[in-house]
Amino acid sequence: MFGKKFSIRRRSASYGGTRGSENRGSHRGKEIAMKTLQILYQDDGLVAVDKPAGILVHQTNTPEPDDQVAMKILRDQLGQKIYTIHRLDRPTSGVLLFALFKASLRLAHDLFEKRKVTKKYLAVVHGKTETEWEADTPLRRSTDEEKRAALTHFKQIEFRPAGSFPDAPDLEVSLVEATPHTGRYHQIRQHLQLSGHPIVGDYLYGDMEHNTRVSEQIGHTRMMLRATELHFIHPETRVPIDIHAPPSPDFSFFEG
Repeated sequence: MFGKKFSIRRRSASYGGTRGSENRGSHRGKEIAMKTLQILYQDDGLVAVDKPAGILVHQTNTPEPDDQVAMKILRDQLGQKIYTIHRLDRPTSGVLLFALFKASLRLAHDLFEKRKVTKKYLAVVHGKTETEWEADTPLRRSTDEEKRAALTHFKQIEFRPAGSFPDAPDLEVSLVEATPHTGRYHQIRQHLQLSGHPIVGDYLYGDMEHNTRVSEQIGHTRMMLRATELHFIHPETRVPIDIHAPPSPDFSFFEG
């Protein structure tokens, strides 16, 4: 986890995110340069990587010329076909699991569908959160769909009170750990917004003015949500698998 001391590393902010855009513009430099992905875990049937923010998991229906796709990058990196097991939003970074064969894909899908996979995330959010809380508001992807049960457990890891940012003395942010127990669309992002603490850099669910003010202090506009851990019993070997993403430079202002 991150250290308890606070130090500000001031850089010039790179803007580009707009409400509803999933921050596409703020990732262009990294997308063009991306050639390989850091492999966090690999065996005969599964491989996990550290997906950077701004990289798509798989190709969209409306691709753009400079889109970078994790599935394609890893396919070329390994020199073989791979299969998507689960997803991360484009602006979310961290642990992403793929299957190397269809048989492994079916077994891994079964684990996710039966909620036998524990996922943990870190998020930097606006304001001072509770020490620990659960959000259980039902969610839906669009107004055309019925709301479905959703449950996320949150725990505050660190709090930066007013005065932590010299050039914005009234700003307050919290570092929280999120553990989703269901897999709804934008679940963590929506539950944090509904809790009154939207994620810093989330231009879809967050506050534009607050995001801009924080981005001026931390030097980027990327959404501060990272998939940090994935835990499950391997579906073939029955061995416990624990996959951890390394600390991200985007969270450097929480490092001591």
